[in-house]
Amino acid sequence: MATSRSWSGTGGESTRHHRRHGVPIGLCDVDFAERLSVPLRWWVQGTMLVATLWLAPVVAVPGSVAWTVTGLAVALMVALFVSYGAARISVDSEVLRAGRAHISTTHVGAVTALDADAMRLRAGRDADAHAFLLLRPYLKRGVRVDITDPSDPAPYWLISSRRPDALAAALAKSDR
Repeated sequence: MATSRSWSGTGGESTRHHRRHGVPIGLCDVDFAERLSVPLRWWVQGTMLVATLWLAPVVAVPGSVAWTVTGLAVALMVALFVSYGAARISVDSEVLRAGRAHISTTHVGAVTALDADAMRLRAGRDADAHAFLLLRPYLKRGVRVDITDPSDPAPYWLISSRRPDALAAALAKSDR
């Protein structure tokens, strides 16, 4: 994948255009894409925690201190939830991307969609210490992707997904 950098005329800001075979990646066929964002219930529970952090000091300290603590708590919560939920999975004809990791689909072996029980076993008792894991506790299902690259120390990737069957189908469809 080639990356070219262009400079816009007046502002001097840089924009990055990623290209594959001369075509911007946004225009290439992506067989599967998913963002592992945190669920709504985490936002609700975080908001209730922040409200508690406001209510406790507002009765004991000046209002400006309570609002400062609350503002910092909100900023921290948003930063943590957005960064934790920023992991993306994508599959195109050439590459599987899971979080920051990527591998050519030519090195993808058997792909198995896992239900909640199988995922729990593969991530726990039956786990391999060398496996690459992209797991989220709020996603109970996932996919096991066997890796056929002999130079890769990971025997398989275990990836949480909201749509494991679609991810497995996209990997089966990709050119190998």
